[in-house]
Amino acid sequence: MAGGTKRLPRAVREQQMLDAAIEVFSENGFHATSMDSIAARAQISKPMLYLYYGSKDELFAACIHREGLEFVQAMTPAADPSLSPREQLRKALVGFLTFVDQHRSSWMVLYRQAIGQQAFAGQVQSSRDRLIALTASLLEMSTKDPGPEHDFGLMAVALVGAGEAVADRVAGGEVDVHQATELLETLAWRGLRAS
Repeated sequence: MAGGTKRLPRAVREQQMLDAAIEVFSENGFHATSMDSIAARAQISKPMLYLYYGSKDELFAACIHREGLEFVQAMTPAADPSLSPREQLRKALVGFLTFVDQHRSSWMVLYRQAIGQQAFAGQVQSSRDRLIALTASLLEMSTKDPGPEHDFGLMAVALVGAGEAVADRVAGGEVDVHQATELLETLAWRGLRAS
């Protein structure tokens, strides 16, 4: 442990702690994770961990905040106004699923563990609501005749729910990003053609 406590800039040390926390939370779940196990994984002392993050709740909130920002950043290219709505949707799907594939522990913490914790479920739901609103907007823009019979909000809820289920398969290594993207894009456009 002494080798892991050499002098590092505060920002680097914070990221090291968050990285360790994400791994341990994803492996053990929120309740079964101890500050001792996170400190050990980060190769720091428990008092140092408490110095940076005063409680397990505070540390978990910091993990959700950081990973949530990275998750949103992964989908930012989809906001390019020069792309067609279908291209934007595809970019959003690729960004979303690539994030899940490359940050499997983050996905588990963000969407599978945080949602089950009363204190953090609101943060996750807020992020999910923004994703649903974006998806509904893309679906509406891509429909030739978006009449009142189309419930784009409900369609977006279904697509995001399907996306989360498929993302779980990506995180589990059962399907690759390309296959998952093709499936979800086809699902979205078939649904629009049928409506």
